[in-house]
Amino acid sequence: MINLKYAFLFCLAFFYTTINAQTQFTKQFIYTKSETGFFQVVDKGIPLPIIYDEKDWKGVVRAIRNLEVDFENVTTHKPKNNSAKKTIIIGTIGHSKHIDQIIKSKKIITQDLTGKNEKFIIQLIANPIAGVDSALVIAGSDKRGTIYGVYELSKQIGVSPWYYWADIPVEKQSNIYFKPGIYTDNEPAVKYRGIFLNDEYPALTRWANHTFGGYNSKFYEKVFELILRLKGNFLWPAMWGSAFYDDDKLNGALADEMGIVMSTSHHEPLARAQDEWKRFGNKGAWDYSTNEKALRDFWKGGVERAKDWETIYTIAMRGDGDEPMSEEQNVSLLEKIVKDQRQIIEDVTKKKASETPQVWALYNEVQDYYDNGMRVPDDVTLLFC
Repeated sequence: MINLKYAFLFCLAFFYTTINAQTQFTKQFIYTKSETGFFQVVDKGIPLPIIYDEKDWKGVVRAIRNLEVDFENVTTHKPKNNSAKKTIIIGTIGHSKHIDQIIKSKKIITQDLTGKNEKFIIQLIANPIAGVDSALVIAGSDKRGTIYGVYELSKQIGVSPWYYWADIPVEKQSNIYFKPGIYTDNEPAVKYRGIFLNDEYPALTRWANHTFGGYNSKFYEKVFELILRLKGNFLWPAMWGSAFYDDDKLNGALADEMGIVMSTSHHEPLARAQDEWKRFGNKGAWDYSTNEKALRDFWKGGVERAKDWETIYTIAMRGDGDEPMSEEQNVSLLEKIVKDQRQIIEDVTKKKASETPQVWALYNEVQDYYDNGMRVPDDVTLLFC
């Protein structure tokens, strides 16, 4: 039987190409043969201990635990979490007492991380903290910066980002060395980098149902991890008969914990899946000209649900089921819809609409509105298809 997991790879083809095009790849720093001055990370199958702050971001701690499993898969041993003369230290500036101490002692330049977006630095530091003679240090400017640094180390010791989705085997190693230097990807050139699980039925849906019981948090945990290992940060979830926030109440919180910015597809406004409109009783037509109040209440519920998580709200409107709106629904009506949606965002978040990320997807006939002169405020991202 063909493993339908591979249907997922088609969805990711464009995403992977985009990441390759936009990422300044870190130079190689991990080797399996020693040279003068190299720092030994694994000695006869035993990795160095990992030190981190349990009060760091939960997503960072989760990535570190994945790194421990990666080391085990490469060496057959997990790193211990205890102090030693030589260690690996991982943490986020402002969230890790260890990294903050290293910065305070000027062994990492503050300006290299403070205020930076999704940046990591990997380097060997002598006497980084009390009791440690030398450490391979991974420091991040923010949650995702640290996570990317962790997964860069995972990749270089031999664990492909695709180890799960493409069943890429891990080559065993007994000795692993770090070449001293300062390594970074700097800040990403593209702010939001991710995927859309589109046209996912039947192949991916049937496999997800069989393997995980549906598009639940167990499924999305694997998707989120892959995105982060590829240094992405964004997802439009499955939407054919699915509803990301409703299928599993844990989905939204897990995305935020792991560091994934969520949105909803081109015709699913304000964090509301189209399938939710069908699930929760008869609300009338998907037509703003005749059913404004029901739609406003529906969209308000979406913003209220996602307001505490990293979210980019899709705005504007298409017809039901990915269909065009009727010919009578003109530019002035869609402009009113956008204005009303932004007011909903302000009412719920208690912030100016411009302070909440939004996207207008100019897909298919929606681009006709743009071509005919419709515009949205400058703070809204335009997605050209």
